[in-house]
Amino acid sequence: MSRMTAHRTALTAALVTPLLLPLWAAGPAQAHGAPTDPVSRVYACSPDGGSNAQSAACKAAVAANGAPFTLWDNLRVADVNGRDRQTIPDGKLCSGGLPAYKGLDLARSDWPSTKLSPGTTLTMKYASTIPHTGTFKLYLTKPGYDPKKPLTWTDLPAQPFASVKDPALTNGAYRITAKLPSDRTGHQVLYTIWQNSSTTDTYYSCSDVVFGAAKSSGGGGTAASASAGGAKESASGTPSPTAEKRRPEASPSRTTTEATPAPSNPDSTPVASTATADSGPSAPMLAGGAAAVLVLTGGAALALRLRRR
Repeated sequence: MSRMTAHRTALTAALVTPLLLPLWAAGPAQAHGAPTDPVSRVYACSPDGGSNAQSAACKAAVAANGAPFTLWDNLRVADVNGRDRQTIPDGKLCSGGLPAYKGLDLARSDWPSTKLSPGTTLTMKYASTIPHTGTFKLYLTKPGYDPKKPLTWTDLPAQPFASVKDPALTNGAYRITAKLPSDRTGHQVLYTIWQNSSTTDTYYSCSDVVFGAAKSSGGGGTAASASAGGAKESASGTPSPTAEKRRPEASPSRTTTEATPAPSNPDSTPVASTATADSGPSAPMLAGGAAAVLVLTGGAALALRLRRR
């Protein structure tokens, strides 16, 4: 390659690369969601789960899983189309039947939990960074549920106690308000199904909750460690943000379980340490791809003109 050709090649790269970088960085910025209050198992036991991730239950879940729950916002199954009970096997409700999340199905009573009061108003905070339309269905395990046995569909009522369609995504989270049943006591599981209508995906999550007699002023409550003797307050369910680059869909692969300190802003939105591509390309992705093609075409034309001189 002559010195002049090398110079022209370098010039073309210098002109085109800065334009492509923002498009490349914006392309994989996909994300999904999971409850952070009441804290879900997958979020509590993720590297972003703070002190909850250091609990005995979470350590056991990660060990059973074989990998940390880095992609805590990606517990989703495609093409369920409302056939949840026919698609997700008994004993695997918390993992959605996905091997990458199998540690969440452990039957134990010491999962990080949230204190609630029966008959009060719940405001669930369901973190997400990309808005999707769809319906949230909230179930509570039946009275007499035994957390030391695998969770099955017979542990849940036939109908949800709340169903909310297309809530607004505000400050990085959906806030779902519903009145809790008044006949629950002790350790229960709040099971959330989010069936997207803008994608083919359905998301599943288990949030362990402990009902006491004291009234609360609403909201999700306080994360606690549940045991046979009751609930001992241990850590906040407030999520901690993470600002890392996101990558295409993959099973959780990071090996660290280091806790992330909780932020001082209670309304901050967590972001999974890595993320995945959605079921289909979003409008920003398509626009970014088109823009990239135009930039590449213009760059090639410029390089050709320089070479002909």
